Amino acid sequence: ERLKAYQIYPFKQTAFLPDISFIMDTSLVGRNRNDQTYKQLEIPGFWHPHGDNSEELNKNRGFNLNYGELYLYAPVDPYFDLYVTIPFSEDSSQIEEAYAVTRGLPGGFQLKVGKFRSSFGRLNSQHPHVWDFATLPLPYKVFLGDDGLVEKGIQINWLAPTPFYLLFGLEVLQGENEQSFGTNGFSINTKKDGSGTNLTVGDARKPNLYVGFIKTSFDIGNLSILTGISYAQGKTRLNHIDTDEPHAFSGSTKLYGLDLTAKYFIDSYRYVSFQSEYIYRDQKGTRYAYDDLGDLVTPSVSKKQGGFYSQLVWRFAQRWRAGIQYNLLNKNDVKVDGVKQNFPGSLPAYYAMLEFNPTEFSRIRLQVGQNRALYYEGMRKTVNEVILQFNFAIGAHGAHPF
Repeated sequence: ERLKAYQIYPFKQTAFLPDISFIMDTSLVGRNRNDQTYKQLEIPGFWHPHGDNSEELNKNRGFNLNYGELYLYAPVDPYFDLYVTIPFSEDSSQIEEAYAVTRGLPGGFQLKVGKFRSSFGRLNSQHPHVWDFATLPLPYKVFLGDDGLVEKGIQINWLAPTPFYLLFGLEVLQGENEQSFGTNGFSINTKKDGSGTNLTVGDARKPNLYVGFIKTSFDIGNLSILTGISYAQGKTRLNHIDTDEPHAFSGSTKLYGLDLTAKYFIDSYRYVSFQSEYIYRDQKGTRYAYDDLGDLVTPSVSKKQGGFYSQLVWRFAQRWRAGIQYNLLNKNDVKVDGVKQNFPGSLPAYYAMLEFNPTEFSRIRLQVGQNRALYYEGMRKTVNEVILQFNFAIGAHGAHPF
């Protein structure tokens, strides 16, 4: 209707007014580790903190204002739609997404340009308020970081002319993700006390990251199935020199993803949904760190790591849902100068949730869980937590994809 108004009355101002919505997410967290201890925990071989977990949801015990999110959408003209997402924290705001999408390219093609959430995998393209659980699955945290793969770049999709849904996509991205990729080079001194010479590693070539994916969906009676495969490849520059334990990494990374979603509809509002993703990382390069004498050492590092999450969600009444989720990092093969490191290879986490939705604009979710993937100084530190999450939305917000 808005586009029709634009075509009939090209100077009518209401044709240019965007849909605007605001989403607020807040939570009450109980956890058996205090905040100071929690911020120091790591996942050996996969992930370690750097003194700031500002992007992590539900990060503190007690009350959290996780985020506010401003969403805007409007047709630009008969050829493009524009989408903008601006998240707010208590301290700052930023443009998370701002991208244009073509409205009607011939041959089943669609072009997206700007800054957007990559279509790698299933969960990455979704904003947190769409998730079925209050926490990010372990494979996403360790391979893509708390904020996920959000990049500046271009995406082209082709919808094949088949009787079922079959989509091919390719993305060329800047590749600034700090968990597996990164573009900025670094300079590090050969002596920890700064008395040596500086060793410089140049920037990665930009654009740095290339993503491809195939997604398909089909129905079997009341059962809808969506599945896909994804691949990402780019250079890696990780700069953690200005930390308590200075180190850096230069190399390349490949990510492989496989996702499956199956939803069985019992009736018009009740359903049972199964969702699972597996992500595998193949990373090679050179690590820059200091030995006990303060001398810079540069061993070669190879990482072959993988993990998955699987979840089952049951909408058993119009306003109620319940679910369970299992996370496992099941492969942690790390070699330094060809020598395999003694890192744990089975790192699980478990969650269960009960959710009440008074309307489509509000949600109250109770989640309990145990994370057994976290360590401190080589010792496992199991984290038990209870999260009471509140999510509210106002304004006009487009429907979420299946």
